[in-house]
Amino acid sequence: MLDVKFIRENLDIVKAAIANKNKKDIDIDRALVLAEERRELSLKITELNRQKNVAAQSRDIEAGTRIKNESREVEDKHAAVEKELVSILIKIPNIPSPDTPVGADESGNKVIRSWGEKPVFTFTPKAHWDLGPELGIINTQKAANISGARFSYLMGPLARLQFGLIQYVFSTLSDSSILNQIASQAGLSIDAKAFVPVIPPVFMRSQVMNRMARLDPIEDRFYFEKDDLVLVGSAEHTLGPLHMDEIIPEQNLPIRYVGYSTAFRREAGSYGKDTKGILRQHQFDKIEMETFTKPEEGYKEQDFLVAIQEHFMQALKLPYQVVLVCTGDMGFPDQRQMDIETWMPGQDTYRETHSSDYVGGFQARRLNTRVKRTDGSIEPVHMNDATVFAIGRILIAIIENNQTEDGSIIIPEVLRPYAGVDVIKK
Repeated sequence: MLDVKFIRENLDIVKAAIANKNKKDIDIDRALVLAEERRELSLKITELNRQKNVAAQSRDIEAGTRIKNESREVEDKHAAVEKELVSILIKIPNIPSPDTPVGADESGNKVIRSWGEKPVFTFTPKAHWDLGPELGIINTQKAANISGARFSYLMGPLARLQFGLIQYVFSTLSDSSILNQIASQAGLSIDAKAFVPVIPPVFMRSQVMNRMARLDPIEDRFYFEKDDLVLVGSAEHTLGPLHMDEIIPEQNLPIRYVGYSTAFRREAGSYGKDTKGILRQHQFDKIEMETFTKPEEGYKEQDFLVAIQEHFMQALKLPYQVVLVCTGDMGFPDQRQMDIETWMPGQDTYRETHSSDYVGGFQARRLNTRVKRTDGSIEPVHMNDATVFAIGRILIAIIENNQTEDGSIIIPEVLRPYAGVDVIKK
């Protein structure tokens, strides 16, 4: 959520952000009127409280009763104004960073760098939806019979490979010396404090997800109205609120978490899209990073998270490109978003496999997560979240990029100690 003072002083920028993020029906002018009315009512409440104290000290019962009744009316009006104001403020998207491209949709995204050579095959490469069933490691047919469309079974060595990825990530991100090397190679001067591994809940209260600015569109969530619980669409949904309503001492920052979680999305707007294989599922698994930093270190922290993403991709030897996401394609709470798209030879295209979202103080203001500076001042922390692996999509990339003519899959060398096999074959 944006600060009212910021909105008032940067009205043109805020209105441009609303337009460029394709948002509508947000009455900014009304919000500013309400904010001024709230300020005046707050001053009046303070003055009435002062008068109430004077009346109590002088034992003026008649004046005390009159002031008490007036205070109740003013407080009720203040609550109504506050409610209407917040209902507008929570609809206002975050302000894109100066380097974010302006564009209506994904066609406005900008490739900023690429890494790796696309593999050259002496045969026509297959897609994972052919290779997986042939090897007996992916079964979507049985899943469809049992659970419905967009579910799958991962079998045998592919299941082991998934848990190998998790072990590899947790062991890497728990090691400050490796993180320091990653930062150094990226030319970043940053505190290489290790990540805390987390297995978070997959259910969360709808009001908390709303405070994370991730509830909408509700059509894409599995929402259990009877319990007022939502299934998470990513581990960061329940990692982000870990310090909700807390004040964190400046010396404790940065705080970094890496969480593994099953994720759930209804994919309500993708009917008929990517129905083959395991690319777009209702249930999938992700490893996510969530970090909390001082405001002045927010952008650098995002660069660090992207460097971590690239470190893992290069270790797996998977060709990719880093994309700066435009205003019309980026998330509602995002200030700057970068994606990694990985080459999928069986599909002859790049597919999004990672996202990195710098949200500044936007989520923290909604979550009331603040930092106490050494000078005693208090302000919202800045937050970042980023994918380590959307596991299903990385398994696809490994399968398609490492296939052989006989249909076997060569396991990336760095994963072999964790996966227990060097090759998946018939």
